[in-house]
Amino acid sequence: MAIEGNRNIRVGLIGAGYIAGWHAEAIRATKGVELSAVCDLSEAAASALTASHGGTVFSDPAEMIAAGNCDAVHILTPPPSHRALAEQCLAAGLHCLIEKPVALSAEDTRAISAAAEASGALFAASHNFLGLPGYLRLKAMAETGRLGRITGATFNWHFPLAPLRSGPFGLWLLAEPKNLLLELAPHLFAFAADLFGAPKIEHLSLGKPITLPEGQVRPQSFRILARTGDIDLTFNLSLVETADDRSVTLHGSGGVARLDYAADTLVLAAPNASDIIVNPLRLQAGLAAAHLREGVVNAARQVVSLNRKSPYGLSFQGTIGAFHQAVRKGGPVDPRFAAYAAETVMQAIDDTIALMPDQGAETLRHPKPRRKPKPDMLVIGGTGFIGRALTRALVARGHDVRVLTRGRAAPFGDLAGRVEVFAASLKDRAALERAMQGISAVFNLAKSVDSTWQDCLDNDVAVATNIAEAALAAGVRRLVYTGTIASYDMSRPTPAITEATPFGDMTRRNLYARSKAECEARLMAMHRDRGLPLVIARPGIVVGQGGPLQHWGIGRWHGAGNVRLWNSGRNILPFVLIDDCVEGLILMAEQDAAIGRSFNLTGAPMLTARDYFQAIRDRLGAGIAVSPGQPGLFWLLDAVKGSLKRHALGRRNVPQPSLADWRARGHVTPFDNTLPVQVLGWQPETDRERFLDRAITEANLFGF
Repeated sequence: MAIEGNRNIRVGLIGAGYIAGWHAEAIRATKGVELSAVCDLSEAAASALTASHGGTVFSDPAEMIAAGNCDAVHILTPPPSHRALAEQCLAAGLHCLIEKPVALSAEDTRAISAAAEASGALFAASHNFLGLPGYLRLKAMAETGRLGRITGATFNWHFPLAPLRSGPFGLWLLAEPKNLLLELAPHLFAFAADLFGAPKIEHLSLGKPITLPEGQVRPQSFRILARTGDIDLTFNLSLVETADDRSVTLHGSGGVARLDYAADTLVLAAPNASDIIVNPLRLQAGLAAAHLREGVVNAARQVVSLNRKSPYGLSFQGTIGAFHQAVRKGGPVDPRFAAYAAETVMQAIDDTIALMPDQGAETLRHPKPRRKPKPDMLVIGGTGFIGRALTRALVARGHDVRVLTRGRAAPFGDLAGRVEVFAASLKDRAALERAMQGISAVFNLAKSVDSTWQDCLDNDVAVATNIAEAALAAGVRRLVYTGTIASYDMSRPTPAITEATPFGDMTRRNLYARSKAECEARLMAMHRDRGLPLVIARPGIVVGQGGPLQHWGIGRWHGAGNVRLWNSGRNILPFVLIDDCVEGLILMAEQDAAIGRSFNLTGAPMLTARDYFQAIRDRLGAGIAVSPGQPGLFWLLDAVKGSLKRHALGRRNVPQPSLADWRARGHVTPFDNTLPVQVLGWQPETDRERFLDRAITEANLFGF
């Protein structure tokens, strides 16, 4: 079913999550293709995507299919839904590109292939890294004999998976041990299958186990040995905090080729015929020249494209371009993404899962609760770092808790008799009021990450006021809202910041700080004018068990081993332990004297950024490369990028934070936490050694 004429191929996206943005950008960059529809259970998520990329919004795939405005669909939903959606769309004659894993098993993948064959529509797997220009060069080296006789290949995915340590823990990929393989192994097996054919899995070794909050144990490293004919294959997956090494290395008699597919760089180390003295010099000089060439080409490509051709973006453009070229012609699909390649990959995963000690079926079974929760506390944002700790602390205090989430999964299975999960949209006033029935105190920890001020007003400010309206209607006794200390101008060393310190002009501040300040202003107006029982909390840099190593409140991270501080790193930072932060939030709900006031939850002043990283080195033996930052340079680069986006790309609503805003990210101004100590009776940790024990030694920052 070729596309007749020169009209654009109309594409619908089913699923509007994180990966959908990459697909939408790749569609925009692909000639002859247009985004015509976005379908998601969350109309808000679908609308946000169409606002910037076009298309009609749907909440039901059947409605999208019936509308008849798509020639092809990209299925980007969670993996358990892939097979049913693919069969539905293929039966309707729509060509399907399916995100990895294309299904939950080889059997399901073969069923999708059969549905495609029966309908005459095309089915392709989005094994996106096979779309990289560098991978095509590597494949050509192997096929043309440039590497000689290939003896072995190593496929690496050494990349931190933060949700294993800091959540959210309700994700599908954490539900069972095998899901980690289903989610990540397609990247590696797709390379092997395309280069050499079906791998025969021989051995699986698991390591670096981690225990999730509900008690489930998950491996964080996988070593898989396989063979295809005479070629030895090694697959390494490591998900702890480690340096990024996502690479494919081919070992041949004519040289060793290494593709860094995260950076799209390909380097060949080939032997030469020089004598014993000159030989190593030529080898290293050749490698240096190759690295320089790859670096210059990539840098030039990104500068010219204004970062629209990043390696990750290019991988999607290559994949989506190849798929829609096949759609245009009516087939066949490029072998890299074809149905039989997807079946080969999924069969290799099935064979690997079969070697897992529990066959990948571990499901933690908690004792059946003897009682149903009777919640008197509602936590919005309860699956995040602070929210999880707050929920458990409230239960320890004797409360039953209702946790409001977008879905129905939350990491509190061990507290089933005390914690109730309530699924609702934060924009649904009626649902919020139902969630607040019987509730004494509401903790609003929700936040929105937006790229324009209008999005902030729609997704953060409007949501905060909507929650407040529901709280008034439901008659709750207390609403605790979490703002941020980032709303303060922290660019000058004096005077110390207290709750009486004004935020000042917010129009040239970063969107997060500005949005939170606007939320506070509107909520406080509701307190003054309508009696909203409001308390505002502004946590400092929260650290401790369950928190991330790569905390962006401290600096700009480049992997797990390198951080550039926002300034010299010699000023005291407003750290606070997670347990102390949570205790402060609970006290705000308990103390009537807190109503109508705001509290900065910052701990005792004791550590600079450099002190913090030195403590990590001393206590964990992990040296993190720390570089000082220059706020002026950060601001200048941001100004240049913002100007290019506004004038070259036509994005008129790109924000432009001020120099003072960039300086403020270094938290130059000290904080005075006297108010929460005096009014709430709050007692944050003051002993330096005990603080370091809890913030670093006991925090499992690296995951093992």
